[in-house]
Amino acid sequence: MKRVYLYIVPLIAGAVLGFAISAQLNITNTSDAGEKVSVREVEPDKPDDVLDVLPTGKVLNEIAKQVKPSVVSITSERIYKLRTTPFPFEDDFFHFFFNNPPMFEREFKEFGLGSGVIITEDGYILTNNHVVKDADKLTVRIDNRKYDAEIVGKDEKTDIAVVKIDPDGDKLHPAKIGDSDRLVVGEWVVAIGNPFRLEQTMTAGIVSATGRSNIGLTEYENFIQTDCAINPGNSGGALVNLNGELVGINTAIISRSGGSEGVGLAIPINIAKSVMQSIITKGYVSRGWLGVYIQNINENLKEAFGLDTDKGVLVSSVVEDSPAEKAGIESGDVILKIDGKEIENTLDLRTKIASSSPGTRVTITLLRNGKEKNIDVILGEMEHEQVAENAASREKLGLVVKNITPETARSFDIPQGTEGVVITDVEPGSRADEAGLKKGDIIKEVNRHPVTNVKQFAERIKEADKGRVILLLIERDKANLFVAIPEGE
Repeated sequence: MKRVYLYIVPLIAGAVLGFAISAQLNITNTSDAGEKVSVREVEPDKPDDVLDVLPTGKVLNEIAKQVKPSVVSITSERIYKLRTTPFPFEDDFFHFFFNNPPMFEREFKEFGLGSGVIITEDGYILTNNHVVKDADKLTVRIDNRKYDAEIVGKDEKTDIAVVKIDPDGDKLHPAKIGDSDRLVVGEWVVAIGNPFRLEQTMTAGIVSATGRSNIGLTEYENFIQTDCAINPGNSGGALVNLNGELVGINTAIISRSGGSEGVGLAIPINIAKSVMQSIITKGYVSRGWLGVYIQNINENLKEAFGLDTDKGVLVSSVVEDSPAEKAGIESGDVILKIDGKEIENTLDLRTKIASSSPGTRVTITLLRNGKEKNIDVILGEMEHEQVAENAASREKLGLVVKNITPETARSFDIPQGTEGVVITDVEPGSRADEAGLKKGDIIKEVNRHPVTNVKQFAERIKEADKGRVILLLIERDKANLFVAIPEGE
């Protein structure tokens, strides 16, 4: 039996160039985002039975004219250094005459190509994390126009990233946002992207399956499967329905050859939109938290608990003072449904909870002592990594900060109501280390400006003049003190 390889549709579609680079690149991972993001959403306008609709040439042509202006190409540039000898060949002949030749450091450029979808008129673009990951420079191409782009935020757990361009007066065409929860198996869909540098290539197919998980690509998986031809360079492109509504972000293929074999995967737009809104408005991905340890139900557990189904998940323990405990969920409960939708396994439950916003009220149907029971739970907020990473704060100061959430407050014994950001890591020998900053310190001000979250902190550090002393007001051991971070290079 042949082994089946899983390929993430790669962004790499270019060459590596080696040469000396004299200019220093400024890497920016954050942007000045507003508190409200307006996306172009539409009311559902599907026929009663989408399976009766056939994509005629005229229909597809209309979709192309409507959607193509919203799909962009994204070129990434990564710079890395290697130590090499001055000789053109690594050969023993040269080493014989030049014992231990001197080593020189050379810089190389690696280019990659992916796709993206314009979401707002002011330049926010959705794409995949693996398209922009580790990029030192991003260029977005729309028709014959090129724009420098910056990373607003990335989320490895869903493989979603948000980048931003400055339209500089140019008119952009945001995609219409659909509802991926309304997709059905057999429905016609269209993929648009830039495979093999062939810009705005369009292919058609059907929804082969929904809710695909356990693929091993991301931590939270709920993929749309399609037989649209998806190839390298399509990553981050649009999957749209016959109304021209964006229903997914093309992400990966399952293939023996590395090319399309009829099994493509796309992230549902409902998940991508939620991640994007959180990144832009909060500077991180805010996820729901239930507070239970769970396991899948095997045949032995099924028999031991007297279950007539292997669907659902078993609660092995409940986190103290968590939303689950407060709602009355107990160890030994079997969670069957959330808001009336069946739970298949642990990954399904984790994805559904994480995709919900903190503060959301959900109804959990569970089985306890052989009887079904409905329990309403108000979800908390999961402790998160700061996905809108601030390269400036690490580069300038050598520290990592997080927002103060219930979880970080417990971890660092922070009193309720404390405002600021908490330091979670300090690099040895960095400016922050030399200034005496410590893990657990709470930063309340930067250069006499209050900061209440990571996004504000990143903005203040970014605004600080290069080479100037940075003044912080911190709280340590329930006392405030000022710390001046010395000048950097």
